[in-house]
Amino acid sequence: MAGFTSLVEEYRGGLLENVHYGAVSVVDEAGKVLYSAGDPEHVTFFRSAAKPFQAIPSMKRRIDEKHGLTHEEVALFAASHRGEAFHIDALESMLRKTSIHEEELYCNPAYPLNEEARAQRLRRNEEKRRIFHNCAGKHIGLIALSKHMGWDPKTYYRLEHPVQQEILQTLAFFTDTPQEQIGLGIDGCGLPIFAVPLKSIASAYVKLACPDLIPDEETRVAVERISARMNDYPNMVADTRFVCSTLLKDPNLIAKGGAKGVYGIGLRKERIGISLKVSDGSEQVWPCIIASILEYIGYSNQLTIDRLNELIPNQILNDNGLVVGERQSVFSLKASDK
Repeated sequence: MAGFTSLVEEYRGGLLENVHYGAVSVVDEAGKVLYSAGDPEHVTFFRSAAKPFQAIPSMKRRIDEKHGLTHEEVALFAASHRGEAFHIDALESMLRKTSIHEEELYCNPAYPLNEEARAQRLRRNEEKRRIFHNCAGKHIGLIALSKHMGWDPKTYYRLEHPVQQEILQTLAFFTDTPQEQIGLGIDGCGLPIFAVPLKSIASAYVKLACPDLIPDEETRVAVERISARMNDYPNMVADTRFVCSTLLKDPNLIAKGGAKGVYGIGLRKERIGISLKVSDGSEQVWPCIIASILEYIGYSNQLTIDRLNELIPNQILNDNGLVVGERQSVFSLKASDK
């Protein structure tokens, strides 16, 4: 698999059952690759790892303050919420405060991603809703921004729309990638999404963690505000038991994952960025990989590493709760010689 290396192996009964391939990139504040596994130049879509950046245009215009949104509600601008009751309560509050109708959201009706939350809705015979979709908070923010700016709120999802063009410009700055070199696609929720080299995702997260690297004051303040909301309300960004929320409990980290195995992390004190891509799209092996990266770089907060290992233990259990195998990271980070 070009550009990828073995990241995690899974064993059952002492036999190798599965291998997860992918790539990892660790960069410094100048965007220089410090360590890598696989090809740091591998081009991949941000998917939902782009959400903190997609929220920046709304934060620059202080859309949250104009509508009296709570800090907890603002975290949903950058979230992939999983549909727990407190997420839905906050989203309904956002709709009321912004005078946005749920039908205006372009994302399709869905059921919550959280299994128990989905089961509760099904037991009540509730239908799918647009605010159950994990991207609903992002959509509300972009519609509110479009209305505030006098842009057509009905076409906010199109690439040529001013809000999407500003997001594209934002991603170009944070990734140090010319706009014309950014790959384009459509995300699961219907909005444009962007592809860059893996090392560029890591560079973007360095700026998210270290906003002093951002020369434009308006953008810098917007980053400080959205990052603070994510760290202050980590469970709003995913749910009570998910990788993003687990990492965001550490005030030194800013982190967000995306579909198909992509992940970005910024470390404030160390002033580095981390990105990774699991080629088969697995999210289950994220904790194993991220914990291994943090251990390799000598990360000082052992509690964060312990939380990752507790979230999805490396022991594999069957349906009866019996230990039947194990997963283990098998990659090593290669120091850059450039």
